[in-house]
Amino acid sequence: MFSGSIVALVTPFKDGHVDWESLEGLVEFHIKNGTNGIVPCGTTGESATLNHKEHHEVIQAVIKAVKKRVPVIAGTGSNSTEEAIELTRGAEEAGADGALLISPYYNRPTQEGIYQHYKKVAAAVGIPLIVYNIPARTGSKIEPETLARLSEIKNVAGVKEATGSVDQAIDVLRLCGDRLAVYSGEDSLTFSLMALGGKGVISTVANIVPKEMSELTQACLQGNWEKGRKLQFKLIPLIHAVFIETNPIPVKTALSLMGKCRGDLRLPLTPLSEGNLKKLKQAMADFGLV
Repeated sequence: MFSGSIVALVTPFKDGHVDWESLEGLVEFHIKNGTNGIVPCGTTGESATLNHKEHHEVIQAVIKAVKKRVPVIAGTGSNSTEEAIELTRGAEEAGADGALLISPYYNRPTQEGIYQHYKKVAAAVGIPLIVYNIPARTGSKIEPETLARLSEIKNVAGVKEATGSVDQAIDVLRLCGDRLAVYSGEDSLTFSLMALGGKGVISTVANIVPKEMSELTQACLQGNWEKGRKLQFKLIPLIHAVFIETNPIPVKTALSLMGKCRGDLRLPLTPLSEGNLKKLKQAMADFGLV
């Protein structure tokens, strides 16, 4: 299955439209620097402001650019089960290796509703699904017991844990065992979750430091804990900087400072404030990125 550093790829924009040339360039940047998998159309990819046509086209473009060199795990989540099925089927038909689906947001379903949502999507497609547990954005948490139930479904293959709770991750690993791969959804907890048995990270900071995040996850997968710990400590100031405002505002700004794409965002996201821009630039300079 999927392991290592999986980047939650930004979607570059230019004059209000997807910047296809920069998108292809970002894919090559990741391939050359050891990224182990790519997630287009996740939260960091501003999926919430992509229309359905753009959503499908971005997934297709990334699959085409990757050329099967690493897995492509398409972001296809929705708070509508039928819409999630439609998006996931589209990704499967385009050739995606898997799909990442956020837990239904705003509706705030019960644990039974969350279970039935993923069960129905899983029954509609054949590719592996990764459940995305991020209560800060959805308004509801997927409990470890619910994830244990989901792990019994054949193509529910993993969970992106972004609760910020190591206790939650421990309970998921304890209850699900090898039936469910656990990926850190918090860059700062990558080492901690992998030390407990996690398989990697679905990362924001990897957008700007793909090599270092890949080295961190590979060190952990190989049991080189001292190297992994040092890399995690080295990355922490930069991780804090790329979450200084709502993701993906800072990381997209960082990419623009590196000349990788424009920093254009879609409303309601707005440019990084001047004070935080200075802090981001300093963190990048300290890391040697600018």
